[in-house]
Amino acid sequence: MSKIKIASLAIAIIVLLLIISSYVANVIFDCRVKKEVKEFLSEVEKNSTIIEREDIEGLPLNVQKWLEYSGIIGREKINSVRLIQNADMRLGKDSSWMPVRAEQYFTISNPGFIWKAKINVAPLIHIVGRDKYYEGKGSMIIKPLSLFTLADSSGKEMDQGAMLRYLAEIVWFPTAALEDYITWEEIDNNIAKATMSYGGITASGIFTFNEVGEVIKFEAERYGEFDGEFKLELWSIPIREYKEFDGIKVPTKGDVTWKFKERDFNWYNFELIEIEYNNPIP
Repeated sequence: MSKIKIASLAIAIIVLLLIISSYVANVIFDCRVKKEVKEFLSEVEKNSTIIEREDIEGLPLNVQKWLEYSGIIGREKINSVRLIQNADMRLGKDSSWMPVRAEQYFTISNPGFIWKAKINVAPLIHIVGRDKYYEGKGSMIIKPLSLFTLADSSGKEMDQGAMLRYLAEIVWFPTAALEDYITWEEIDNNIAKATMSYGGITASGIFTFNEVGEVIKFEAERYGEFDGEFKLELWSIPIREYKEFDGIKVPTKGDVTWKFKERDFNWYNFELIEIEYNNPIP
């Protein structure tokens, strides 16, 4: 056998082993996250309280209008959530968009989430990620090919960022707007400021509403990691196309953008395709 054939065979074997290793590592990653989710959901406090009209009185009128529009009045308080997203993301302004499949779980009385995603970079090449907010702490793990740890981040900036992500995403489980850890302040007829305080961290974001009562945008000063350094930047999420799930109207599409002083960087666009309230099964 020629040296070229031997080299080609060796490369083929290495590629095959890498593919097999990546597949096994992905199965292991999924199992670990699934176990983490089960433990996370086991702590959910069951609460079958029915939301009444008087429960939203005292909130800014635009927030009341949103909650009425969403359909939570007369419905059971949301304790936990499972949702599925299809999305596209990119790592840089000139980078290609990559398809993403994401699954996320939330708890409400003790606010938290676990987000698991698989990003398809190219045929047979993927990245997996797990973003978590639990007991007031944020953390993120990113693994190319499910094998190599590219990022394993935590710290006070991650805590603040994860809290603001949770606050932005209450649009998918609106009864959380009534929780004691969130306070509201009316800015004008279409804008309200929400402040969340939990686990020793406080962060605020701005909700913008249209005349119908839909939330159409969330913005906040959020920490992000850029070029290996955490910086506080404006984080903006326009949302649209409401749909009813189990009697509750929520937005299904949105764009996530960092609004830097020199330019905007839209890096993530999502579509909600499935949502389940209370007793979700991982």
